[in-house]
Amino acid sequence: MNIAWKEIKKNKVRFLILGSIVFLVSLLTFIISGLANGLSQDNAALIKDLPEGQFYMTKDADQTINLSRIDNGVQDKILNKQKEAVAFSIQMGFLNDSDDKQQSVAFVTSTVSKLFTNVKKGEIVLDRSMEDKGIKVGDTLTNNQYSGTFLVKGFVNQKKFSHAPVAYINMADYKEIYRVDAMQMAFIPGEDTTKVIDGLESFTKKQFLKTIPSYSAEQMSLNMIVWFLVVISGMLFTIFFYMMNVQKIGLYGILKAIGVKTSTLFKMMWTQMVFITVIALGLSVALSRVFNMIAPKGMPFSLTTTTTVQLSVVFLIIGFIGATLSGLQIKKVEPLQAIQQGEV
Repeated sequence: MNIAWKEIKKNKVRFLILGSIVFLVSLLTFIISGLANGLSQDNAALIKDLPEGQFYMTKDADQTINLSRIDNGVQDKILNKQKEAVAFSIQMGFLNDSDDKQQSVAFVTSTVSKLFTNVKKGEIVLDRSMEDKGIKVGDTLTNNQYSGTFLVKGFVNQKKFSHAPVAYINMADYKEIYRVDAMQMAFIPGEDTTKVIDGLESFTKKQFLKTIPSYSAEQMSLNMIVWFLVVISGMLFTIFFYMMNVQKIGLYGILKAIGVKTSTLFKMMWTQMVFITVIALGLSVALSRVFNMIAPKGMPFSLTTTTTVQLSVVFLIIGFIGATLSGLQIKKVEPLQAIQQGEV
């Protein structure tokens, strides 16, 4: 520990450069991860907030929500056998506000269930983001395919689907707008509820999220960037400590000659790695938290404590692996040969 600290003080500039690079890479990783989580919520908060369970769509829908139609008889059997089950539908659409301006929404309706907001005919409950567009409780909204008007009864927090605010409406109103008589999907909550239903295809929540247009491609791209940055950080540690070790072959030879064990030299290198990484991660976590607080309201950014801790642990593990790989050459150092080479 003492040797490691003395070397850091002796080569301040080198370690400061490595620390700065790790700080920038980790900060960028945290921010991109926050954007990925934010976009995930903005794209599918309605589904992600549901408990674990099984989703069902018709097999001939080819995993496309808009093409799924569950027969009313099949729906009734599911709801009668499973008390917690719910049938629901989601369709993109629009509403006209008091200024006759169109607002894009995702219309959602369901059978009576505590998992979804249920409203009476002619009423509507909106995602709270609609308040930013000037809509208030008591306002009257219209839709070109609906013969009546919608009375805004309230707002719910963080309910989005396909990047559009959710609008809960009554089932009768939904059927009038879209000229349908059947619901699109069924959901049975519970982790051990996998049941085979003739004509229907089942999905876990994770599988169902992938049926949402753009969700998989969006998340895959951002997560790929995150892990690419993590790999880069590991390579930086490997290259940095490798170059340091090459320059200290003579020193390692002397230390081995006076009885210092190879394990002690590895511990010195690991101590330096942990010291640099912890400081860099501490600064990047602090700045990413500040960014989380000052990010524009319309920006889908969500960096949770769980994600921050997980990424920090990954950075430490990657740093440990990178430093260890670079230090494998220490085991091969022969004291006499290294001393003859001299310390560069």
